[in-house]
Amino acid sequence: MTKTDAVTLYTDGASRGNPGDAAWAYVIVRDGSVVAGRSGYIGTATNNVAEYHAVINGLDAAREFTGGRLEVRSDSELVVRQLTGRYRITKEHLAGLAEEVRRRMRHFAEVRFESVPREHPCIQVADRLCNETLDAERRGRR
Repeated sequence: MTKTDAVTLYTDGASRGNPGDAAWAYVIVRDGSVVAGRSGYIGTATNNVAEYHAVINGLDAAREFTGGRLEVRSDSELVVRQLTGRYRITKEHLAGLAEEVRRRMRHFAEVRFESVPREHPCIQVADRLCNETLDAERRGRR
């Protein structure tokens, strides 16, 4: 592995209720194969907050696989458009999360964001991870 390997990060966030129980997930793909995936529970949050947490946690994990070019793909048009400057960030709490993303982007030579449909197979995997995390959290509270 070299620091110039291109890696793709797929992210998803989920909230049952808005706000409600929320989780994030990411899947990292290199050379067409999934090399990492993880999810986590964040408590009560909105879907947009969960989407940002997915990007933040995914960027942290992607450092293990590249310091070069990173493609970040999400089904959240809002997050992608805010991070690419196409949309202004008017909510203070989202601006703080966007700044966390920007800080983590400095660890890569290049980061590009792309919005993909929720039907994309890797987004489906991330979505499944979010739902498994939310289901496990709900079971744990019984």
